[in-house]
Amino acid sequence: MNSVFDELYQKYHHDVFRFLFYMVKNRELAEDLVQEVYIRVLKAYDRFEGKSSEKTWLFSIAKNVAIDHYRKQKGWKQRLLESFDMSARQVRDDQPIPEEMALQSEEIQMMYKCLDQCTVDQRMVIIMRYIHELTISETAEALSWTESKVKTTQHRALKTLKKLMEEMIEKEGMTSEKVTAKR
Repeated sequence: MNSVFDELYQKYHHDVFRFLFYMVKNRELAEDLVQEVYIRVLKAYDRFEGKSSEKTWLFSIAKNVAIDHYRKQKGWKQRLLESFDMSARQVRDDQPIPEEMALQSEEIQMMYKCLDQCTVDQRMVIIMRYIHELTISETAEALSWTESKVKTTQHRALKTLKKLMEEMIEKEGMTSEKVTAKR
């Protein structure tokens, strides 16, 4: 079991950390939650049937750990909504993770601000599909949804993001050519 656990940890710990970091926007808390994920993995690995990929199984556990964390908090629904505010918390670390460096781009920052205005379900789908590059079926398994629900939520999320970004560009007096030129 130790070698299997070590292999799982080496292959996926960064992905699990990034997912939890996007959910809670706090490095230390995300690290604590990653530990909780792997504690649950140790306890449940003998029940893993292999019907899904190990990565999908780990994301499903990580999703449940994040939700359990919010449920334990007073006012967990409000905290969950607030956790997606990228400007509310600053990550302090000498070595930024690649996603933190990408946030320096104005367009990426704009997208994250707009993502904050999407529903929690839409955010989870966007994070899993586009940041963690899970397939539709893997995302469906991780969220315990149907593939149809993932596709519908993804479509609505992308439509909402596009609309919100267009509104933000218009509000800030930027044209789409200026945004494109900044790339």
